[in-house]
Amino acid sequence: MLKIVLRWLLTIVYKVEVKGLDNYKNAGERVLIIANHTSFLDPLLLGVFLPDNITFAINTHIAQRWWLKPFLRLSQVFPMDPTHPLSLKNLIHHMQGNTRTVIFPEGRITVTGSMMKIYDGPGMVADKSGATILPIRIDGAEYTHFSRLRNIVRLRFAPKITIRILPPTHIAARKELTGKNRRKYSGHILADIMTEMMFATSHYQQSIFSGLLEARKIHGGKHTVAEDLERIPLSYDTLITRTFAIGNALKNITSDGEPVGVFLPNSTKTLSVLFGLQLHGRVPAMLNYSTGAAGMLSACRTAQVKTVLTSRRFIELGKLGNEAELLGQQLRLLYLEDLAEQISRWDKVKALLQSKTCACWYQPNKVSADSPAVILFTSGSEGAPKGVVLSHANILANHRQVAARISFNPQDVVLNFLPMFHSFGFTIGTLLPVLNGMTTFFYPTPLHYAVIPEIAYEINATIMFGTNTFFAAYGKKAHPYDFYSLRYVVAGAEKLQESTRQLWSEKFGIRILEGYGATETAPVAAVNTPMDFKAGTVGRLMPAMHYQLEPVPGIEEAGKLHVQGPNIMLGYLLSDNPGQLVPTESIFGKGWYDTGDIVHVDDDGFISIRGRSKRFAKVGGEMVSLTVVEQLAANAWPDAHHAAVSLPDEKKGEQIILVTTQNQATTAELAAKSGGVAQISLPRKIVKVDAIPVLATGKTNYPAVTALVSTKS
Repeated sequence: MLKIVLRWLLTIVYKVEVKGLDNYKNAGERVLIIANHTSFLDPLLLGVFLPDNITFAINTHIAQRWWLKPFLRLSQVFPMDPTHPLSLKNLIHHMQGNTRTVIFPEGRITVTGSMMKIYDGPGMVADKSGATILPIRIDGAEYTHFSRLRNIVRLRFAPKITIRILPPTHIAARKELTGKNRRKYSGHILADIMTEMMFATSHYQQSIFSGLLEARKIHGGKHTVAEDLERIPLSYDTLITRTFAIGNALKNITSDGEPVGVFLPNSTKTLSVLFGLQLHGRVPAMLNYSTGAAGMLSACRTAQVKTVLTSRRFIELGKLGNEAELLGQQLRLLYLEDLAEQISRWDKVKALLQSKTCACWYQPNKVSADSPAVILFTSGSEGAPKGVVLSHANILANHRQVAARISFNPQDVVLNFLPMFHSFGFTIGTLLPVLNGMTTFFYPTPLHYAVIPEIAYEINATIMFGTNTFFAAYGKKAHPYDFYSLRYVVAGAEKLQESTRQLWSEKFGIRILEGYGATETAPVAAVNTPMDFKAGTVGRLMPAMHYQLEPVPGIEEAGKLHVQGPNIMLGYLLSDNPGQLVPTESIFGKGWYDTGDIVHVDDDGFISIRGRSKRFAKVGGEMVSLTVVEQLAANAWPDAHHAAVSLPDEKKGEQIILVTTQNQATTAELAAKSGGVAQISLPRKIVKVDAIPVLATGKTNYPAVTALVSTKS
C-alpha cells in the first residue's frame, strides 16, 4: 500500500514517466540494474516504479541515515562497504542467484550534472556472476532540491522526471585477461555502456531552435548565454525575441529552404541572425571571408546562394570593402543595418509576444531534425572547397556525444575566438554553449595573441577551444595567471605539438585535451577527456560512432579511417554540380565517411593519427609520412614553424621538402637531433622562410606551401 501511495504522489508532483518496461521484462531473472545517480530520490524512484521486489546494493554508511531507512524497507537492501574487499565478493555470490539488483556504478550522487567516474567493481560483478546488465537512465531528478547541484543548475520544485530502461546487454570480458587487468577491462566496458546510455537517451532529434527553447525551459529566460566586445549580456529571453524579430523579417524576403550567405563576424548579432534564419527553415551558408571575394563567390555558386547577409560596420572595421563590392555585383547584399530599419515597433512587440508564448504554440516538428541546418565550407587545403551540409540532428547529436564524455554546466564561460565559418567555431564554440546553458563570449579574431589571454582573464573563462598554432602563440604571450580559471582547453584541427603541451603544463598547470574531427563529422569525432586521456593520441571515438580501417599498401598497424554515426553530415555540395546534395558514402556503404586520415587504434580505443593519406610521400617505393617529418623538425626546433611537402623526383618518385622558419636549419643538424632516424624519413631539402602560409583557422595552407616551394626549386 505504501508503494502505491508513493507512486501516486511522485507521479502527481514530478509527472514521472517510465519508458522501456519491455526491456525490463526481457532482461531475464539474473539482472544487474545499473543507473546514473542524479539525486537522493533515485533509489526511491526505482524502488517504486520498477516492477517486482528489487534489491539495492547500497553503501553501508548511506544506508544508516535515519531519513532513508523508512524508504529502504520498501525493498531488500544489500549493504556494501567499498573499503572492505569481501563486500564485493559477497555481492558476486549474491548475484549468482536469480535476483534483480540495482547498483549505482558512480558510487555517489553527481556534483557536476554529468556522470562521475565509474568504478570497476560493478563491472567485475557483472562479469563474474554472468548477470545480464540492464542500463537505466534517470533524467530530471538532478533539477530537484534533492540533488547536489545547488548553485550549479537552476533547481525547481517539480521538474518532470523520466526513467528510461534500455535494452539488456552483457559484459564480454576477454578470456586471456585475468586479475586486475580483467577487472579494469570490465570496468572500462561498463563505463562505455553508461556513456552510450547517456547519449542514447538524449534528445537530439529536433531542430536547433527547438533545442534553444528547451534550453530556456531548463535554465530560465534570464540566464545569460552570450556576450561580445560590446559587453551587453544576452539572455535566453532576449535572444529568442531577437530571433523572432529577425526571422520574421527574413521570412518575407527569402523562400523556404533557401540557402542564405552569412558574411558576418563572431558577435551576438550574428548569433541572432543564425537562429532567425533557422526559425523558418532557411539555411545559413557560412562564408569564409579570409578566402577573399573569389573564394566566397565560388562557395555561393556551389551552394546556389542568391542573398548574402552582412553589416556595413563589419565591412568598414574589417577593411572588406573591395570584397563586398565584388560580391554585390553578382549577388544581393543585404545589410543588417537596413534590415533593422525595416523592423517596425509593432514587429518588435509581436516578436516579444511570440517569444513569451511560443512554448504553448510553437510546433517542435515545424522544421525537420533531418533537414539542412547549415552549410559550411571545407578549407580547401587539398583542392577546391566543398559545401558540407549538416542537419539539425547532426549538430545536436554531436553536442550530446560530447556531453556524454565531458561534464560542463551553466557556470561555465566559453571564450570563442574561432570564426563561425569554421565547424569548430560554429558547432562547438557557438552552439554548444548556447544550447547547454553556458555563456559564450565572442571575440572576432584568434590572431590577437596578446589580447586573448587578457580577455580570458577578464571574463573568467573556464573553457577554450582552439588549434595548436593559436595555443602555442597564446602560451608565449600570456602571463602565468591569465588562464587561472580555465577548466578545459581543447585542441583540434591540427596536431598538438609536444612543445605546446609542455608549455601549457609547465607555465599554466593546464593539461590540453587533444581531439580530432572534421567539418563532415559536425565536427568532433574523438577527444581526450579528464577521465579517458592518453597523451599523443586524439582520444576515443564519440558514443554511437563506429569505425572501419581500410588497409593502405606500405603502411603497417594503421589504416585509412572510415566512420559512421548520427553526427555524420547529410552530404556534399560540389562545384561541378551546384546545389545538388551528394549523400555521404564510402567503400563501407552509405552513411560512411572516408576521413582520408591514416590512423592506429589501440586496444583501449585511443586513436593515433599517422597522417593524411594525401600527406604521405612515396620515396624509393617506401611510404613516408610528411606529418612525421614535421614532428622531427618540431622536436629539433620547437620554437619554429614547419611544413613538409613533396615534389616529383625523377629518380625516387618523390622528394620531401621541409619548409621552416628556423634560421640556418640544415638537414645535417636535423639528422643529428633526430637520433638515428632512417635517412628516408629526413627531408631531401630544407627551405627557410620568414612565415609559413596558414589558413584563417590556424592550419597550415599546404597548397600555398607547395606553390612556394615550387617557385624556389
